[in-house]
Amino acid sequence: MKKTAVLLATLTLAIPAQAAQLYRWVDDKGRVEWRDTPPPANARKVEKRSVGGSVIETSTLPYSQQQAVKNFPVTLYAGNCGEGCDKARDHLVRRGIPFALKDPQHDVEGYRKLTNGGMQVPLLFVGRERFAGYEQGAWDRLLDTAGYARQPLPGYTPPKPPAAPAPAKPPAATTAPLVPGDTAEPPPAPAP
Repeated sequence: MKKTAVLLATLTLAIPAQAAQLYRWVDDKGRVEWRDTPPPANARKVEKRSVGGSVIETSTLPYSQQQAVKNFPVTLYAGNCGEGCDKARDHLVRRGIPFALKDPQHDVEGYRKLTNGGMQVPLLFVGRERFAGYEQGAWDRLLDTAGYARQPLPGYTPPKPPAAPAPAKPPAATTAPLVPGDTAEPPPAPAP
């Protein structure tokens, strides 16, 4: 009981300290003073500052999740391939995994280079590890090994689907000859 009263009294005194006013001024002898009480009338260069409680900038993710995201970023390549891609996306969302969603149809050549010519989707990258196709157990083992949580964390929002690429422009018509000295006009007819 006595400990509770002491704790409450300490907390009551600490609350006003978090929102305290602090004054800085130069006195008549040229010394800089810092006080929590207003300065005397003859003070020069008076500054009033509000002092709040100490704030440590934090992420919404716990430290272990921050490390997993930093060291093993998750990227899912999936398009409109049907049930397999839908299950893959849903699996990551259900676990609350922060991931980048990319559609291989938006950059076919880049995707082929990434996969050594293959076009299988879904394709999951967890850091440098990759898994082609969707298999729940294998994906869970890969994500668990990387340190990702099994349940969504508070405040999780799934990624938005990638934007559709801009339509390709038709090639511009060229008027330059294909072969030097060649014109696109037929030769003149011989004279009779």
